[in-house]
Amino acid sequence: MDVAELKKVCWLEIHAKFDTTNLTQGALYQVAFDIKMDESCYGWDHPVNVRLCLPDGTVKQHKQNFRLKPKNEWIDIPVDEFTLAPQNTGEIDISMDEYEGGNWKSGLIIKVVTIQPKKHHNI
Repeated sequence: MDVAELKKVCWLEIHAKFDTTNLTQGALYQVAFDIKMDESCYGWDHPVNVRLCLPDGTVKQHKQNFRLKPKNEWIDIPVDEFTLAPQNTGEIDISMDEYEGGNWKSGLIIKVVTIQPKKHHNI
């Protein structure tokens, strides 16, 4: 399996773009990074910003603390969710970044960015 492995950087910035044209209108989608923190990872003292930018200009973002994530285990890092509406048909931008601390970082492995329909739960 091909993965992207972060060897050593002090400025982290990762972007993925996806065209939503072929997704189902009106459906709710969950966006996430599938990552693993290597046992020897270091430099994750500052939270990582994960962001979803929609075609209508809406930006959804929050911070994730990678330092507290389990080691050597594939985990989902939820970015956010969106409902595909006519104004959100087009290219979305999914990203993660961390450059506030300036610390050298290593040990992040990214397998994939997922965009999946989210099941509704009836209460």
